[in-house]
Amino acid sequence: MKNVFNHIDSIEIINRINQLTSNSKARWGKMSVAQMLAHCNVTYEMIYENKHPQPNPFKRFILRLLVKRIVVSEKPYTQNGKTAPQFIIKDDKNFEAEKNRLIEFIIKTQQLGENHFNKKESLSFGILTSNEWNNMLYKHLDHHLNQFGV
Repeated sequence: MKNVFNHIDSIEIINRINQLTSNSKARWGKMSVAQMLAHCNVTYEMIYENKHPQPNPFKRFILRLLVKRIVVSEKPYTQNGKTAPQFIIKDDKNFEAEKNRLIEFIIKTQQLGENHFNKKESLSFGILTSNEWNNMLYKHLDHHLNQFGV
């Protein structure tokens, strides 16, 4: 699996994002390309912005028990899988703005590096290793970039 903390791998991800256009069509799913970019930004908003509330203790327990291993493992996501409500983007989004935000988040994550993320707490899953953070971040981006053919 590629490493979001590695400069070369981050550049490769950004190059894939830059291959998208506002007219890129999904191979599966219902999101437009701008909605997909906004959807990918939610993960980073949860890391860097105080925009999404932490799940209540019961929901967090369930997420750790049933969802965490799926999200942080190296096993790829399936097409048309379920997503959490805060990740569902229904309104139209500005393609360029969402693309630029995502690229900025990727650069910030790479620059902060593995040590910053090792033992950092996730809103939904509790404390994660840098490897778990990498798997979660890279796998999600790769899944959706493949969804749009880049």
